[in-house]
Parts: sequence; C-alpha cells; structure tokens
Amino acid sequence: MPKAYLVVQYRAISDPDKLAAYSKLAGPAITAAGGRFLVRGMAIEAYEGGQLQRTVVVEFPDLATAKALYADPAYQKAIAALDGAAERDMRIVEGLD
Repeated sequence: MPKAYLVVQYRAISDPDKLAAYSKLAGPAITAAGGRFLVRGMAIEAYEGGQLQRTVVVEFPDLATAKALYADPAYQKAIAALDGAAERDMRIVEGLD
C-alpha cells in the first residue's frame, strides 16, 4: 500500500501569532494522527514559476490516514486557532508504490 503525503504551501501569512498558535496545536495533532513531518520551512530556491513560500510536507502511512486528518477534532482545533491568518494551498497526494 503506497504512502500518502500532505503538501501545504503558504501563499500569504497575515498574522504570524495566529500561525504560531496553529503550529503549536497542529504539530502534535498531525503526529498523533500518524503523520511524520518531512519538510517544514521556507523554500530556498524556486524555478519555473515557483514561489519562495513556506512549505510543509507530511508523510502518512496510507491515503485513508492522510484523508482522516482534516476531520480529526484535534486538527480542527488547530484550524480554529489559525482563524484565517494564512492563505494556503493544501493537498494530499498518493506516493508511488
């Protein structure tokens, strides 16, 4: 069964304090849900129309586990703390077997 990856790119952050509150809650929620952070920080280089944005990549053991994260009550609490303070692109992709 292939692994799954949550990929998040932050297009804009309007309130760093709310982002910090989100991160404090989201990190443990993601880890408890079976996720493992692979990337968490600003892009160093960008090519072919890419942008230097904060990027997060989290590995999950499978697609079902990755998909379940968003509805998890602990993660929903983190989203509430973010309170619209960031414009993000969030997606789940399945890894290669």
